[in-house]
Amino acid sequence: MKKILLLGIIAITLFACSNKNRPTVESSSMPIQHDIWHELLQKHVSSDGKVNYKGFVADKAQLNKYLSLMNTHHPNDKNWSKDEQLAYWINAYNAYTVQLIVDNYPVESIKKIKRGVPFINSVWDKEFISIEGQAYSLGHIEHEILRKEFDEPRIHFAIVCASISCPKLLNEAYFVAQLEQQLTQQTKDFINDSSRNKLTKSEVELSKIFSWFEGDFTKKGSLIDYLNQYSQTQLSKDAKVSYMSYDWGLNE
Repeated sequence: MKKILLLGIIAITLFACSNKNRPTVESSSMPIQHDIWHELLQKHVSSDGKVNYKGFVADKAQLNKYLSLMNTHHPNDKNWSKDEQLAYWINAYNAYTVQLIVDNYPVESIKKIKRGVPFINSVWDKEFISIEGQAYSLGHIEHEILRKEFDEPRIHFAIVCASISCPKLLNEAYFVAQLEQQLTQQTKDFINDSSRNKLTKSEVELSKIFSWFEGDFTKKGSLIDYLNQYSQTQLSKDAKVSYMSYDWGLNE
């Protein structure tokens, strides 16, 4: 009982700390090019999103070169457009996720990478990312930046958690000129992928992503309304909704 109480106290403390306002990063950096990341993705990711992590391990010097570029260029409203910032943070999330797997490879699942206090902190809470001196976790990039600052539900199909049930890792970097098309295509591909979502007119069995982040998809209508924007099958408004199990196995 004492152990449970102690873990509870630690959890509350960590939650409180994680929700403190972060200092504003005063940066005058200019937007970066994502060509190095693009070349790595073209080389080591298949068209269906399977990742050759052994290849990334062999090309770790190039991956580190790209991450070093990201580490020294923090997006800011002065010099970066909103789309330049969005492309940066999507690429950052995916590149740092790959780095996490590479640094711990071989590993069966990203969830096997233990960080922090057992049973409390997950791998997504570890602040292993440093951008112009500011520490970030993958969770912070996803929830406090991408979801909060951009109000763009399609990011859920662009960022990847290195797992089989995740959306596929796009084998190209996100670029401002193609960003709208890339986000839309990723959304269509994910929703219409029968291994991730099973859709009929009257019944849908969905990825748990739609359950975990339902609020992001229902700000302008129902979940069915959102799906119908991208689904090849027109769904009934009263279609029965259930959710598939999530496979956290490595997406290699």
